[in-house]
Amino acid sequence: MPLIKVQTSVDAPEPTAVEGLLLLLSGKLSKHLGKSESYVMTAFEPEVAMTFGSTVEPVCYVEVKNVGSMSPAQTQAMSQDFCQVINEHLGVPINRVYIEFADAKGSMWGWNGSTFG
Repeated sequence: MPLIKVQTSVDAPEPTAVEGLLLLLSGKLSKHLGKSESYVMTAFEPEVAMTFGSTVEPVCYVEVKNVGSMSPAQTQAMSQDFCQVINEHLGVPINRVYIEFADAKGSMWGWNGSTFG
């Protein structure tokens, strides 16, 4: 159900570093949402042509989607946590990271030939 997708303008790190980042984000998202990590999906897209504030300095866009509702306290905690992780692992300053949080109805999220609602 939960998804975290990272798009960034920075070059792709080594494959093992990408795997480590995705596994770290997967565990953190599972913990923040209180959902089994067995349902968490992660995605990473490096070297995306992006601008922010009229510059091409390193930037990152993160999508977090979840079946159900995320509270303001959860999104605040995730924003702080994920911005820090992105900064530490990709070198993107936290003030150049946007995160979009989106709740989804179970009927609008498909899996295993069915939906969650």
